[in-house]
Amino acid sequence: MRAALLEQTAPALRVPREMRAAVYRGPGEVCLESVPVPETGDGELLIRVDCCGVCGTDIKKIERGLVEPPRIFGHEIAGTVVRAGAAVTRFSAGDRVALHHHIPCRSCFYCSKKLFSQCESYRRTGTTAGFAPAGGGFAEYVRVMDWIVREGVVPIPDGVGFEEASFLEPLNTCLKALETADLQAGELVVIVGQGPIGLLLLQAAVVQGARVLGLDLMESRLALARRLGAELALDPRRDDVRAAIGDRSEGRGADLVIVATADARAIASAQEMARRGGRVLLFAQTVPGEIVPVEASRICVEEE
Repeated sequence: MRAALLEQTAPALRVPREMRAAVYRGPGEVCLESVPVPETGDGELLIRVDCCGVCGTDIKKIERGLVEPPRIFGHEIAGTVVRAGAAVTRFSAGDRVALHHHIPCRSCFYCSKKLFSQCESYRRTGTTAGFAPAGGGFAEYVRVMDWIVREGVVPIPDGVGFEEASFLEPLNTCLKALETADLQAGELVVIVGQGPIGLLLLQAAVVQGARVLGLDLMESRLALARRLGAELALDPRRDDVRAAIGDRSEGRGADLVIVATADARAIASAQEMARRGGRVLLFAQTVPGEIVPVEASRICVEEE
C-alpha cells in the first residue's frame, strides 16, 4: 500500500514521501522496511520500479555477507519515470525505461583495452534507493544519478513489457561474455547450467549461429533449453555427455564450454569437455577468495 502522504511531481504522477524496500541488514537477513523516497538532483531521474530481476550476485552478497549493511540491492531494473531533474532533456515523467547501474568512462586505460568492467568509473554504482548505492531495485522507487541518466537509461520500445525490459542488464553481460569468448558461427558450445543466465547465453549463442548443448540437473530447465534452441539438453547424471559432444565434433570436443553455475566442480568437467585449443569461460565464479582446481596441463599442453 502506498504511503498516505503524497507530493505532486508531474501531471498525473504522484510520489509518496516513504516507500517499502527490502533492506539488507546482515548475512542472511533482509527486512521489509519503510524508508524515505530518494531525493533527486537537477541531472537525475526518479524511477518507479515496475520490475526488478533477482541476480545471483545479490543472493551471494546477502547469504555470505560480502558487503557492509545496510543496503538495498537489485540492479535489473525496468520502470517508469516519475520525476526528471531540470537539466534532464531526454526523459520526462511517464517514460518507460530500463536501467544500467554501471557505465564505463570509455577513455581510461582499461576501456581502451575493452576491459570495461575494470574501469574505475564503471565500478561506481549509479542507481540507489538509499544507504550505500547498491542498485536499489528492491524498492518502490530508485534514484538514477546523472552519469547513468546520460548514457545508461534505455527507453523501452512499444510492445515490450517491463519484465522483458528488466533483462537488459543480464543479457548485456551474456553478450559481452560471448564476445570475449570470440564465439564463431558453427561452433559447438556447451553451457553448464540452464538457469536464467545459462538460458540467456544459450539463446544468444543460437542467434549467433552456434550449435548449443545445455547441461543441467533439473528436467524443467532442460525442457526449456530444448524449446529455446538447444541441439541437446542433457542431465550429466544419466546422459553420456562426452559421447554426445564427440558425436557432434568428430571426436574433438567442444569449441567453447561456458560454466554458468557456481558449482566449482563444474570447472574441471568443463576442461574435459573442451577440445584441444578450445576455450572455457567462467561466468558464475564471483565470490572473492574462492579457489578452484584446474588441470594445468590442459592449459599449457592442450592450450585450453
